[in-house]
Amino acid sequence: MKLISWNVNGLRAVMKKNFMEVFEALDADIFCLQETKLQEGQIEMLLPSYEQYWNYAEKKGYSGTAVFTRRTPLSVSYGIGVEEHDHEGRVITLEFADFYLITVYTPNSQDELKRLAYRMRWEDAFFAYVKGLEEKKPVIWCGDLNVAHEEIDLKNPKTNHFNAGFTDEERGKIHTVLEQGYIDTFRYFYPDQEKVYSWWSYRGRARQNNAGWRIDYFIASEKLKDRLLDARVHMDIPGSDHCPIELDLLDEE
Repeated sequence: MKLISWNVNGLRAVMKKNFMEVFEALDADIFCLQETKLQEGQIEMLLPSYEQYWNYAEKKGYSGTAVFTRRTPLSVSYGIGVEEHDHEGRVITLEFADFYLITVYTPNSQDELKRLAYRMRWEDAFFAYVKGLEEKKPVIWCGDLNVAHEEIDLKNPKTNHFNAGFTDEERGKIHTVLEQGYIDTFRYFYPDQEKVYSWWSYRGRARQNNAGWRIDYFIASEKLKDRLLDARVHMDIPGSDHCPIELDLLDEE
């Protein structure tokens, strides 16, 4: 089973570039999107082999997630069931027979960390939601988590230590998650691989110079470890300021 996740930073914009070509070439069983930046009815996706699920932010042109799946889920839910956090279209959960799959677009702490306090409340609420699902079956969640976990995960760690996405508070949250029985699947396969990033600023020729951050993840329950086949970061695919990431999973017999 091939899973793909991509923060498209505006689906209508990337549709005018290369989205359908990338979508067809990657040939995923499940394709998760973040930051779709649209409302219901603003786009029509003709994907005859896939079921489509969308979660829209109440604010127009902001946030939003989508999942396209060849495999029919047992159930689908939107948000995490917490009023404070369920207005921005950030979460879709698909239940399958043997695991839950969540696509998530984690809030950015923003310039001068003005949304860091909210981000910390989000982190606690989202992980509580994951743990609740875990009581029933294993969980995989993917998307733009807006944090580089370790110094190896960004080009310039020293100069970004107090910036959104690399604060001690944000890194501490993902560290705690990984200590509690969850796997950063890319680092599981490639623990020491450097210069692999999934996001680059549009400023300062960052992508041309590979001055990036790895802030997009597939996180999997430890219980699924024996089914993990590979994890990839498709750094060569343009279209957004993020690139697609991939998780290959052994089907349950």
